[in-house]
Amino acid sequence: MIRQWIALTSASGLALTGTWAFAAREEIEFFVSVDIPTLNFYVIPSEPDWIHREQRLHWNVHTSKLGTLRRNFDVKHDSSAIEARLESFPYLTNGRDSRENINLRVTFNGKELTNNPFPLQVVSAEEAKLGVRVPLEIEPREQAGGYKPGDYYGTVNIMFSAAAPAG
Repeated sequence: MIRQWIALTSASGLALTGTWAFAAREEIEFFVSVDIPTLNFYVIPSEPDWIHREQRLHWNVHTSKLGTLRRNFDVKHDSSAIEARLESFPYLTNGRDSRENINLRVTFNGKELTNNPFPLQVVSAEEAKLGVRVPLEIEPREQAGGYKPGDYYGTVNIMFSAAAPAG
């Protein structure tokens, strides 16, 4: 009886192992993340699905002009104004000739940002305290001689900070 039980369980184990060996297997891996801002200071895109994807400036074939990227941000700071500056000079490059780079004009809440080490106030303390939605615009600057054909890429890095409280 015990021999029959051992033979039956062994046969069942082999059958299951054989089935697993021929079974199809698929694995899906994806990343999930969240950025939960503090309620006393935040600068976040109001349309959150675009910020981590490449943004395209659209080319108008009829006018030979590049389009402007426009997005909105929700901002708030409960004790002072909000400042911003660019981490580096903003441009698009084709990787060939730096004379073909396309310089970009970046404005936040209507204020043109620079890579000057001293940040610019972009939201007043009164607006920041209430919380407000403000526009970001990234606009290509006109090129002398027009834009050259090619694939262009670039990065715009903006640093936001809380202004030192007036005292």
